Amino acid sequence: MPDKPAFSLSDFIPYLLNRAAEDTSADFAKIYKDRFGLLRTEWRVLFHLGQIGETTATEIGQRSKIHKTKISRAVAGLEKRRLLKRTRSDTDRRREYIRLMPAGKKMFAELSQAADKYNETLMEKLTLDEQALLKRMLSGFIA
Repeated sequence: MPDKPAFSLSDFIPYLLNRAAEDTSADFAKIYKDRFGLLRTEWRVLFHLGQIGETTATEIGQRSKIHKTKISRAVAGLEKRRLLKRTRSDTDRRREYIRLMPAGKKMFAELSQAADKYNETLMEKLTLDEQALLKRMLSGFIA
């Protein structure tokens, strides 16, 4: 009976997905870090607020799969720069709502344009059919 082939890291889907994410994220980091002075979790929090509006850090954590301590640091950093505002709930003193301030909305709009352009650059490497297939395939991995 033939031996089972050795495990190949280059065929391991989690490894390939991680490498693709890390490589593309590193290039995008040059935009949000160098041009906007944001850290990785900060831009992700900013984008969630820009997309969904006022919400809680808990909700962002559930949507993004980012640990609550990282979100807390990102919120504090964005608040210090006056990009967002926290408001304590009237009914539950443990809950805070966060929303973008005008400067945060402006940054979100500018960074969204840069993100769209970056995404277009990535997708130009693929045919329209490949783009649609890639989106469908990746969506299948997201819970």
